[in-house]
Amino acid sequence: MPDYELLELLLFRSLPRQDVKPLARRLIDRFGDLNSVIAAEPVRLLEIDGVGEAVAQDLKLVEAVAQRMARARVMHRPVLSSWAALLDYCHTAMAHRATEQFRVLFLDRKNVLIADEEQARGTVDHVPVYPREVVKRALELNASALILVHNHPSGDPTPSEQDIAMTGQIQDAAATLGIVLHDHLIVGRERELSFRAQGYL
Repeated sequence: MPDYELLELLLFRSLPRQDVKPLARRLIDRFGDLNSVIAAEPVRLLEIDGVGEAVAQDLKLVEAVAQRMARARVMHRPVLSSWAALLDYCHTAMAHRATEQFRVLFLDRKNVLIADEEQARGTVDHVPVYPREVVKRALELNASALILVHNHPSGDPTPSEQDIAMTGQIQDAAATLGIVLHDHLIVGRERELSFRAQGYL
């Protein structure tokens, strides 16, 4: 089923007895694909002719359900043995955001994911991250290992010099306290980049 047809079915539930095909087309034309429509900020959705509070609310509900389902596949489970599910979750949660978001996944001694927390939000090309705060939170949670995750709204997951430097700072601070940094994932629109796989860690 094409994206616009699936979107029509969703819109029909919000706008019964209306022809929602033109609205579905406007949304796809504006945001590019179904994922981007669902992930769009409510204020941007409301800019589209035909989108009211009910439509915006229903689309955000769909997004929340999708994220909750993806999260359920990785929370309280060994992360390193379910890597594909982890990448799916990160992609679902972050790939289509309009601004950068930095998350930390905290793991216990058995590499079970015990917490997933947003540490910071930024602009379209920068997010402020403080290594001290990351490590402080790991100690509070009694975490033994970390996975850093952030997105690049440009779609290109290639790390910047700042990304590489910040990762090194967090790795050094964590190692001092016996906390392992397993990886830093950068989420793009089509793919993810692993610092570990690319030799940055």
